[in-house]
Amino acid sequence: MKLSKGSVVIADAGRDCGGFFAVIGISGKYCMIADGKSRRLSSPKRKSIKHIHMTNSMIDLNDITDKKLRKLLSEIKAAE
Repeated sequence: MKLSKGSVVIADAGRDCGGFFAVIGISGKYCMIADGKSRRLSSPKRKSIKHIHMTNSMIDLNDITDKKLRKLLSEIKAAE
């Protein structure tokens, strides 16, 4: 599976290690991630692609709010 916008990833490094995030955008060897709580959709975190690993889940980012994103990520985390 290729990393794309809407992919659910887990952070492998940094203070957010182990957290579930949604990929908001991709630029070269970096991606922008958000979880709706510490990293809102309006101010995503820039993270190196080598410091994350993908899950098999995708989220539709059309018309999503921070609250919906938090709920979806918590459901995915519970399923893993």
